[in-house]
Amino acid sequence: DKATNPLNKDLDWDGINAFCEQLNKELEGPPLATRLLAHKIQSPQEWEAIQALTVLESCMKSCGKRFHDEVGKFRFLNELIKVVSPKYLGSRTSEKVKSKILELMYSWTLGLPHEVKILEAYQMLKKQGIVKCDPKLPDDAPFPPPPPRPKNIIFDDEEKSKTLARLLKSSHPEDLRAANKLIKEMVQEDQKRMEKISKRVNAIEEVNNNVKLLTEMVTNYSKGETTESNEDLMKELYQRCERMRPMLFRLASDTEDNDEALAEILQANDNLTQVINLYKQLV
Repeated sequence: DKATNPLNKDLDWDGINAFCEQLNKELEGPPLATRLLAHKIQSPQEWEAIQALTVLESCMKSCGKRFHDEVGKFRFLNELIKVVSPKYLGSRTSEKVKSKILELMYSWTLGLPHEVKILEAYQMLKKQGIVKCDPKLPDDAPFPPPPPRPKNIIFDDEEKSKTLARLLKSSHPEDLRAANKLIKEMVQEDQKRMEKISKRVNAIEEVNNNVKLLTEMVTNYSKGETTESNEDLMKELYQRCERMRPMLFRLASDTEDNDEALAEILQANDNLTQVINLYKQLV
């Protein structure tokens, strides 16, 4: 929000760099970052969209392969295509935003030739006549070498990793079968963990959105002056917030004490409690 704030007079490089750093630190950083960026790039406000594209460009230059892989998925590329395609948002998106997207996509086809879906998406835009000719790239477009790839978390379990290495070195078929089974187990564990992370991120996002909206409405509430429909909406938001409390407690009890995510859950719970008390007090 800080890096793409429409009220920024200039590009907020501190915010942009902080976003890139956070993305690199978090295991789920790349999928979460692409989702957040897609939303901001589709903003009807030109300056917000341009800032989001600058954030995207900076991340592509400084966040390495994990982020490149996420941007190279059709799930994200389709969100960019929507902005330039007249069938979707293209007819109401400014030329400046569309040009920036096409410039970035073209630079990635040159800088990341192994990300084949980016090239496919760009060629498709050419076939559709959305790209008339390749854009001229600024001098700083090429990519620096990516930082070393972080270790895969599923092989961070030292015991299992040693067992796996030993089994893979063996020439006995039963050892190789055991290795195959162990890899599958490790991948399944990782998938479960990723699902848990995704569930937590979505839950906290939902809580924060409801808290923000209810706080705004309660702060502007004035007895006898607030419309009946707004009072109904506040009541509905309040009830929704009440229902979210047990969900946050469950998330907290499922999270390890040393997990950084616990602080996020507890903070969301504090915000929820505050707005519920504010509603009870004022409304």
